[in-house]
Amino acid sequence: MTEYKQEQEMEIEALESILADEFKEIHSSESGLNTSNRCFQITVTPQDDDLEESSIPPVQLGLVFSHTENYPDEVPLLDVKSIRGIHVSDLTILKEKLEQEATENLGMAMIYTLVSSAKDWLSEHYGKDDGADFAEEEAAKEDEVIVPHGEPVTLETFLAWRERYEAELALERAKLMPDSALTAPKEKKLTGRQWFESGRARGAVVTVDQESEEEDDEDIDFEDEDFEDDEEDMLEHYLAEKSDSSAPTSRA
Repeated sequence: MTEYKQEQEMEIEALESILADEFKEIHSSESGLNTSNRCFQITVTPQDDDLEESSIPPVQLGLVFSHTENYPDEVPLLDVKSIRGIHVSDLTILKEKLEQEATENLGMAMIYTLVSSAKDWLSEHYGKDDGADFAEEEAAKEDEVIVPHGEPVTLETFLAWRERYEAELALERAKLMPDSALTAPKEKKLTGRQWFESGRARGAVVTVDQESEEEDDEDIDFEDEDFEDDEEDMLEHYLAEKSDSSAPTSRA
């Protein structure tokens, strides 16, 4: 093992021990770096003493790196990506800043120094309030419901819909009607003469007389329209019955 390789392995072990779950190895295809060497990602959050350990930080940065052959005498391959709530334009600025610092620290293991610098930069540019506001905006965009455009309404589609709607409405009304209303035949309305000849008139008169002697609860109303066509026939029928009852009985 060369001296460079040994120094790189020692730095990786130290980072794993210090950063714990924030440090992980990723496949080179996920790194975004043009290399086939081992690649790593470090999760960086703003320095905030008031933030509880169980709380979700408003912003998170992924610092991706891979050692070159002659690291630390060469700058490592670096990239930054937003895990949560960081503007794309800010990622470009931060990457340039870290690459500049890497150049200034040639000859020594520098990854942890770059992590500390990225953490300070996030704390400066994404304070507690600013980061929370941006995270809320991103969450609102993700939760925004996109309403798909349906089929345009034409006269033909509207008439077809209305026909189906009216059929469904008639069916619902039929379900609500009692069976007796659907099956019982309607009573035929009698004319004035038929009503009089049926004997109901006499019963009604007697009933009215009896009820009027006890109390005047209700009256029986006869609508004029029931008798408009039959008044003369009723009068003739009544006079005929009166004449028959008053005629003297012939002796045997």
